[in-house]
Amino acid sequence: MTDAVWVLVLGLLAVAALIVVRRRLPVLFWWLVGYPVVALRVLVSYRATMDACGLTVPASAIRRATARMMGREAAPVPPRRSLPLPTASGLVMRLRMATGQAPEDFTASADRLRHAWAAHAVHIRPTKPGRLELRLVGWDVLADVRPARQLLRTGPLSLPLALREDGHWHVRDFRTVPHELILGATQSGKSVYLRNLLCGLARQPVALVGIDCKWGVELAPFAPRLSALADTPDRANDLLDALIDEMEARFRLIGLSAGADADAVLTSDVWGLPDKVRPVPVVVVVDEVAELFLAASRDDEKRRDAMVTKLIRLAQLGRAAGIYLEVCGQRFGSELGKGATMLRAQLTGRICHRVNDETSANMALADISPEAALAATSIPAERPGVAVVGDSSGGWSRVRSPHLSLHDAAAICRDTSALVPVLPRLDSFRPAVPLSGESTEAISSAIPAPTARTVTE
Repeated sequence: MTDAVWVLVLGLLAVAALIVVRRRLPVLFWWLVGYPVVALRVLVSYRATMDACGLTVPASAIRRATARMMGREAAPVPPRRSLPLPTASGLVMRLRMATGQAPEDFTASADRLRHAWAAHAVHIRPTKPGRLELRLVGWDVLADVRPARQLLRTGPLSLPLALREDGHWHVRDFRTVPHELILGATQSGKSVYLRNLLCGLARQPVALVGIDCKWGVELAPFAPRLSALADTPDRANDLLDALIDEMEARFRLIGLSAGADADAVLTSDVWGLPDKVRPVPVVVVVDEVAELFLAASRDDEKRRDAMVTKLIRLAQLGRAAGIYLEVCGQRFGSELGKGATMLRAQLTGRICHRVNDETSANMALADISPEAALAATSIPAERPGVAVVGDSSGGWSRVRSPHLSLHDAAAICRDTSALVPVLPRLDSFRPAVPLSGESTEAISSAIPAPTARTVTE
């Protein structure tokens, strides 16, 4: 073959290799090809793009006078920028806004900037007065989410659970956002998010408590790591009583520690106590909150009202005692019953997966941001795990959890079963864990048959 043919063959092989790298290793493709091309495009077209998007201001009087002396017209001035620095998923530039500009001007033009620079997304974040951070995302980072590296963990009760659309990780910090509401329809990826949460906490010195009134089918695989599990409404009511007793005991401990020594550091929560006396944190996971609200008789209504009152008490006072709530459901509105909206108001963190109707999205996110609720209704069904996360500050973002199978999650809980802390008040609710190698028939035969319920007045 001639040299021209060899060059053509090698060129085709190089193009094919780049296509494979782009699909299988998008980060490597970005560093090799994407970043140099996009950074050059941004540098060359920056002034023209800012002018076309209305993000320039008239030149100063000195510049205009100087331009007239030279027989020219002073061009509009764009915001000052730094060099476009690469990130793992795009590039970032620091901008200094001109006089009269506001961050809202750049946020409104983010979509125009995205098309002008052929990027997947452009995100604007104010850093300090007069300065912005413009983050450009090179590709759809939510298409294939891998688990976060261990070095992303920032401390106890802090977990990177989902990748945000700007390339950063959504970190679930219980000490900052103590309680969270997780909404999502069937097959929306809500269970995968919960698996990542439980497996992340399973590796830490934390007591995990589960309330799953669907006979424990969702939380039973994590039983080796759970300190307590309630699988019926009656058991859930008793378990909530035990948690209230645990919370009251912790408050008494905080009060005794403050008065024990005149030189002691005053504190109003367990995190101010010395390490040797500080009780272990407790995370309570309610898998389907609607099951706690359902009532078929007058006795069920009394039990429901009692359970809701106890959950509200835990939500209002639990943070100081180191007790945190993760409440999951498909809907969470006033139609559930008395106390539903009051409980929802105590759940600061909100994460909404794909839902079946707009009303469900509004229940979770409308009081945070109307735009967040609108974004939640546009999540496609073919992308399970994608959700909209927000908090009481009004900020929100699209996120996606890395896939974690139920088998792998259960294996992690088995491997970390030795970390289950000792909490005497919860011992009677500790789930029975079958021995390794025990057959399914033996396990099922050990389950007592259902008995007829007797109603007492």
